[in-house]
Amino acid sequence: MSKLDEKLNRIVSRAEELRAALAAGLSGEAFVRVSKELSELEPLVARIDDLRKTERSIAEAEALLSDPDLRELASAELAELRARLPVLEQEIRIALLPKDAADERAAILEVRPAAGGDEAALFAAELFAMYQRYAERRRWRFEILEYADTELGGLREGIAEITGRGVFARLKYESGVHRVQRVPETESQGRIHTSTVTVAVLPEAEEVDVQINEEDLRIDVFRASGAGGQHVNKTESAVRITHLPTGIVVSMQEEKSQHKNRAKAMKVLRARLFELQRQQQQAMRAADRRAQVGTGDRSERIRTYNFPQGRVTDHRINLTLYKIDRIMEGELDEIIDSLIAEDQAARLAAEA
Repeated sequence: MSKLDEKLNRIVSRAEELRAALAAGLSGEAFVRVSKELSELEPLVARIDDLRKTERSIAEAEALLSDPDLRELASAELAELRARLPVLEQEIRIALLPKDAADERAAILEVRPAAGGDEAALFAAELFAMYQRYAERRRWRFEILEYADTELGGLREGIAEITGRGVFARLKYESGVHRVQRVPETESQGRIHTSTVTVAVLPEAEEVDVQINEEDLRIDVFRASGAGGQHVNKTESAVRITHLPTGIVVSMQEEKSQHKNRAKAMKVLRARLFELQRQQQQAMRAADRRAQVGTGDRSERIRTYNFPQGRVTDHRINLTLYKIDRIMEGELDEIIDSLIAEDQAARLAAEA
């Protein structure tokens, strides 16, 4: 028996133990804990059942090859079953890969212009809208926490909370520098400009994940202002929170209520501190949040959006798609699915 078979047998046995425990009548925390573990195992157990059935069917079909009357039928069925077997085995190996504990969490999306001035700010607004459309396609909830625009309709800073099934698992691949190449509307010579925007996707943190001491915070209040510095209200409703130990600063002015702005700012601060903890625990990732998006320099990029050629290229997996309009409308699944597949392949190779 192979090591994989032994592991699969242990998983099936564990699922049977959990079912028996539930049938015996658990309550309270024990019921919740056992139910959660069983619900996580059941999709894998179903795949294992499919694998075992396919293996039995192969053995039965091989036995029929010796019967002249059934040989042709058995041979055709055998070819189909043998083709299915490695697919099932691969699905199971992927399901066995260690899970990112944050994958099922909601996410905090942060989009900011980097190099390129007004053109970078304009593209930042378009990227922010792209993610909003993608959330709508996935039936996720997209709540804007902060949206600071420019006089030209660009974006200085956009922050949103995205909630739904598997949000962080899919959006975490979007963190990094996004580069745009196109002719700005203000360019009279028709020259192509290159600008960059930074995107950060942080897993949302619960209060139990991050302990924040009030004495570690400096909280400033000020009047909220719109594009061009025009005051949008006459009360000091905007809030700026500085986390003194880390130097992380979060400002919020989207709401007219100081209380609501503070609550939103604390939510973003908690997410940034949680991500900082995660990064420190993972040797392959940088020690602070800035490493996630780089410096915003034009030479650093994970993806390029080339409007004159109508293409989008993800440089991490050398994937180029010639449908930039549809991607900007939120059709991101093809790119994200490819990134997930590449990540899984790399992790499988490392496990092997």
